[in-house]
This record gives sequence, structure tokens and C-alpha cells, in this order.
Amino acid sequence: MTDVVNTRIKAFGISPKDGFVSPSEQLITLTIGQLQELVTQAVEKAIQPLQDEVESFRAIITSQDEKIAALESTQETHADNQLIQLRLIHELREAAKKEAQPLQKDRGDILRALLAANGGKMLAKDARQKMHLSKNRFSELLKICDFLDTKPLHSDKRKTVIILKSELVPRN
Repeated sequence: MTDVVNTRIKAFGISPKDGFVSPSEQLITLTIGQLQELVTQAVEKAIQPLQDEVESFRAIITSQDEKIAALESTQETHADNQLIQLRLIHELREAAKKEAQPLQKDRGDILRALLAANGGKMLAKDARQKMHLSKNRFSELLKICDFLDTKPLHSDKRKTVIILKSELVPRN
């Protein structure tokens, strides 16, 4: 019975021929140049995605470098502007602290005499009109005069009363 099974198995498929070598056992002959070319192509195919990614990172870095440079420039401009603003504020404060000019001193003396002649109190509008000064000039004069104080009129808050500071001292 074993002969029958062996015969059927042999007859079932194509019997291998003498000298047959399976494809996995076949020998391929390549020159060194061909082998190098195959290895180079394989390496290039494997490295290409990495090279593309490196290029995109380089583009991103270049873009960020440009943004950083623009931000640094803007920051320097803001710092310069702040310095200029501080200098201007300082100059304005110094200008406000300056002593009165000779003409302003004379006008201050006139205003003091005018207030003294009117009992130490007077409406700002009346004083300005008697001194023949514009509203701006009179305002500047009031700012530099340290001997007076201004308060709103109790009956009409839109009007201002000028009072000599010596009159502000409480009387006994």
C-alpha cells in the first residue's frame, strides 16, 4: 500500500527535474559598481523624507529669525519712544517749576495789590478784566503765584474766587 501512495504522490505534481535550484537558492552576480548603485538608491529613498523634513525646518527657522529681528527692531523703537516721552515729561515739569519772568513778577505784584485793595478776595474774572489780560495769560499768572488760592464761588460753582493765602489763616 505504501507503493500506491508513493506513486500517487509522485504523479500528483510536476516532479522536480535534475539540477533544479529554487529561486531562493539562486546565485546573482553583481559588479561592485552595480552593488554600490543599488545601495546608493536604497539609501537615497530612505533619506529623502528626512531631507525634506530638514528643509522644512530650515524654512521655519529662517521665518522665525525674521520675525525675531522685526520684534527686536520694534522693541528698540518702543524703548526709544519711551525715552523721548520721559525726556519731554521732564522738560515740561522743569518748565512748570521755572521761576516767574520779570513781567510775570510785576503782574503778580499788581495782582497781590489788587486783591489786598479788595479785602483779600476777588472774582477771577473781575481781576483778569482789571488787569487787561487774556484768559491764557491770566491762567499762567495764577499758576506761578504761590501767594494766592482759588476756590469756586459758593453761590455759583462756575465762577472762581481768588483769595490771598494770608487771608486763609483763621482769625481769633
